[in-house]
Amino acid sequence: MAGIDNITNEILQEAKDKAAAVIAEAKKSAEKELENARLEGEKLTAKAKEKAEKDAAAYGTRINSQIGMRKRGAVLSARQEIIGEVIENAAKQLRSLSDSDYFKMLTALIGKHIGSGSGELLLGKKDLARLPAGFADAMAELGKKAGGALKLSEESAEIDDGFILRYGGIDENCTLSALFAEKHDELSDMAAEAIWHKENTDG
Repeated sequence: MAGIDNITNEILQEAKDKAAAVIAEAKKSAEKELENARLEGEKLTAKAKEKAEKDAAAYGTRINSQIGMRKRGAVLSARQEIIGEVIENAAKQLRSLSDSDYFKMLTALIGKHIGSGSGELLLGKKDLARLPAGFADAMAELGKKAGGALKLSEESAEIDDGFILRYGGIDENCTLSALFAEKHDELSDMAAEAIWHKENTDG
């Protein structure tokens, strides 16, 4: 009987030892899985945080860009408004000149736009009615100096002020409205370029 008891005890002990080993291994495996899960969770949290930070930075960049665009638009609009007012005031001053000063100004403008070919100068009805003496001869002289010929038309053009130069059937509109509109566009482009240059150099 004692031998049987010893064998039984050995079997039971071996079973206990194996059970303990299995439990220990299972516990170790479970701890490893938990650690892996924790590390994976930390990675996912870090990635989520990184993505959130990138998204926030990108959103901030978009907002700053929109603010910059609105600021540039407001500045440009204000400058264009000022340019428009300055040009409008200049046009009013020119239109209110005395006949003598007006035709001196007109002669200077014609001299800047005259071509070297054979051309014709057309004025509005109002200006034809108040021509200074010798104006047609002065225009002919301007044409010669430019290497061509310029004749003052006896027919009036449908314009309020300024003049039209006609060369080879092609009309160049040099009314004050057209000339000031051209200057307005030129000054507006200069204002826009100045704003762009300042922003890019200020960095």
